[in-house]
Amino acid sequence: MKKLTQIHGARTRIEAARSLRVALIYEVRSAYDTKVMTGVANYIQESPGWNVYIEENALKDQRLPNLKAWKGDGIIANFDHPRVAAAVVRSGLPAVAFGSGYGWYSAASEIPYFFTNNTAIAAAAADHLISKGLRNFAFCGYPSNRINGWSSERQESFKAELAKRGFSCSVYPAKPATDATWLSLQRSIGDWVRALPKPVGILASNDIRGRQILESCRDSSLRVPEEVAVLGVDNDELLCNLSSPLLSSIEQGAKRLGYEAARLLNTLITRPGSIKTKRFIIDPFGVITRASTDVLAIEDPKLAKAMEYIARHFAEGVSVENVVAATGMSRSALEKKFRAELGSTVGSTIRRMQSHRARELVLTTSLPLKEIAANLSYPSVQHMTTVFQKTFGRPPGQLRRLLASGASK
Repeated sequence: MKKLTQIHGARTRIEAARSLRVALIYEVRSAYDTKVMTGVANYIQESPGWNVYIEENALKDQRLPNLKAWKGDGIIANFDHPRVAAAVVRSGLPAVAFGSGYGWYSAASEIPYFFTNNTAIAAAAADHLISKGLRNFAFCGYPSNRINGWSSERQESFKAELAKRGFSCSVYPAKPATDATWLSLQRSIGDWVRALPKPVGILASNDIRGRQILESCRDSSLRVPEEVAVLGVDNDELLCNLSSPLLSSIEQGAKRLGYEAARLLNTLITRPGSIKTKRFIIDPFGVITRASTDVLAIEDPKLAKAMEYIARHFAEGVSVENVVAATGMSRSALEKKFRAELGSTVGSTIRRMQSHRARELVLTTSLPLKEIAANLSYPSVQHMTTVFQKTFGRPPGQLRRLLASGASK
């Protein structure tokens, strides 16, 4: 399997003599699919010359044209419905697929497919929840079926990631929703959450599940995030902001997927046979922190005091000596506690909080980088950029442009 970031080469220019006729087939009710199509749209704005066909029905209700008779040039399609996948394959047209990564995509297919990196999503979730001092963890997903394999993959990856760090993970025993009502589902999730050891950090397989957990906590009078910290996946901003408290979530990079899918389709159409890779992986951008995980759950009073001090003052340029003074411990004793309980040093904890806050401001605001650097007490924007690139693999300006447009570089 090849990482998308390994793809290089200049974009082939579309011939000005005619437009390319491209069909976009996706789940119009899905926030994830909508983000994917936003990335496609961003590519089209940069590369005019596409005549786009869109059927604005749910995926299962798509009234597909006779793709062979349509005389189109290419297709970008969600393969989570068998009729859609079969129609695209039968068309014989250049096509790029995406979706759950399971669905009706055949590994033997010649059609390139874009996957989300569920292992990286799980690692980001573990990093985030462990950094909050949590030691009890759980996963709430969906019953495994033909198109929910992504949920099982996130579950197993999350469990494996926690196991590597010495933690276990409880799993919600999801059952197929044959005649289950919304109320019975809420009760089921609520019963499960109440039985978990507290405080607990829960990774929901997506934002829909995350919001359901928050509703169940409210019905059960469980405090979020003090007793139950909840993290979703997708960063569906409307859903996250409609949640109470606001839902933290992992931004998957769906816009980037759409942009790169469109770029790849353009190459397939204009340079047939030039692309040999069939499987592409899109890494997540990281956690967008909101109120549902805004907690520090540490039992050791001295360690808790140190972490609380860092959380309150990391943006002020706090030093290790400041933290030592705030706890009344010797530096060596405090460092020993940090290594034993958190697996990090006092200094690296300060820098991590600082850099993760910088990433949140880069991804969720339009503040100039110079202002972000000043707000977080970096000596200069150049210093912040150096730390940012070392931590996240890209400079902040590039990451902001990437999230906005979906372009990989």
